[in-house]
Amino acid sequence: MASSGGAEAVADSPTKLSKSERKLAKKQAKACHTLLKHDGIHTVTRPTPILLVANGGLGNGIQRSEIHTIFSTVGPVEDVVMLREKPYCFVKYGNTSLATSAMHRLHGHRLREGQGPSNVTLYLSFVESVPTDKPQSNVPPPGLVIIPDFIDECLEQKIIDSIEWASPSEIANQSLKHRKVKHHGYEFNYSSNNIDRDKPLPGGMPELYGQVINRIMETGHVQFKPDQLTINQYQPGQGIPPHVDTHSAFEDAIISLSLESQIVMEFTHPAGHQVPVVLPRRSLLVMTGEARYKWTHGITPKKTDIVPDPTSPDNLTLHQRGQRTSFTFRAVRRGPCDCKYPEQCDSQKSKAEVTAPPQVVYPKSDEEAAKLEAQQVHVVYNNIAQNFSGTRYKPWPKVVDFLNGLEPGSLVLDVGCGNGKYLGVNKNLHMPSRVKDSVHCCQPINGLQY
Repeated sequence: MASSGGAEAVADSPTKLSKSERKLAKKQAKACHTLLKHDGIHTVTRPTPILLVANGGLGNGIQRSEIHTIFSTVGPVEDVVMLREKPYCFVKYGNTSLATSAMHRLHGHRLREGQGPSNVTLYLSFVESVPTDKPQSNVPPPGLVIIPDFIDECLEQKIIDSIEWASPSEIANQSLKHRKVKHHGYEFNYSSNNIDRDKPLPGGMPELYGQVINRIMETGHVQFKPDQLTINQYQPGQGIPPHVDTHSAFEDAIISLSLESQIVMEFTHPAGHQVPVVLPRRSLLVMTGEARYKWTHGITPKKTDIVPDPTSPDNLTLHQRGQRTSFTFRAVRRGPCDCKYPEQCDSQKSKAEVTAPPQVVYPKSDEEAAKLEAQQVHVVYNNIAQNFSGTRYKPWPKVVDFLNGLEPGSLVLDVGCGNGKYLGVNKNLHMPSRVKDSVHCCQPINGLQY
């Protein structure tokens, strides 16, 4: 029977392990347990030609070439298999002998030594087979259009040079002080996700941006001419929480021009399935209809993106994010929204009749109570974990100070830990997690390391 390789390897060892070896074995056992619990991957104690490399995946920013290079120092590598968004990969050798040598030489190997947060430790285990990657939908939401090379490099630089960024004192929402922002036409209020139609900004729309708007209208994809513009500059590691632009605030077209760097934007249907869309540098994104009104769009806060690469055996590769400046053009709505998506529409929700509150039915036994909690709490939290995670990625300073002030080895229970943004604050603490899918969300926030 297949079993977790880490714990049994320690028990079978004929010699007493050193402190560092015990620590390594403990980390390996933890990785094996996590992989078995959440991904159903069984590791084995007997040597095989295939190694599972924990912390060596695309999901934690490791390139396939890095893994291939380091494992080739042992001998010829037949294949390196990387799965989308996973913090591990698989290395295949031609025989068991090479895989065993790699286990002895590279188990516990530090990749990117001395590079701070980029420094990761590889934990190896033997496996009998490599799982197949789950297919991911690449069909974009209806109403989504991407126009590549919408402008040329010359115009891009001209636009970048023309930006007069707002000073920190001009930014009403101080939560945005970590990034540059500028509004034209009307100021977008990030607290209310709305604009004040009665307070247009002085100066109107700059002539250069007006020329870009005219070019947008010539595409034929936009019905209402934009009169509001928000410019944001994002550094690598920054993102946008998943959201739908307020229906009552803007008409049927949200337009985004990506400058300086490409990015991957995630579109999520209310049913939960997600479609990653690559927005190339200098491309124009137009969202109308269902893409604008029904699907959320957001950008996960991280420094790399997993993008298609037909030259890679896995058809995937990592793209290092660079500084990105986005121009978001919108047309201010002058009346209520009457779109076809009432469940997402704030205008139509406000008109809906207030229904009588549902009758409360109390559980009659502990068993019924546990079942009710599982259905109404655990299942709900697991279903919303991914979207919720995108809005909770910055630890609160006072909580960080509290955790860093605890004695090493302290046991901390983070009740309602969400995506586990505090789990990696103090590595010397023991912090268990409760919700299954929240553990997956913990991985991108905390560097995807075991």
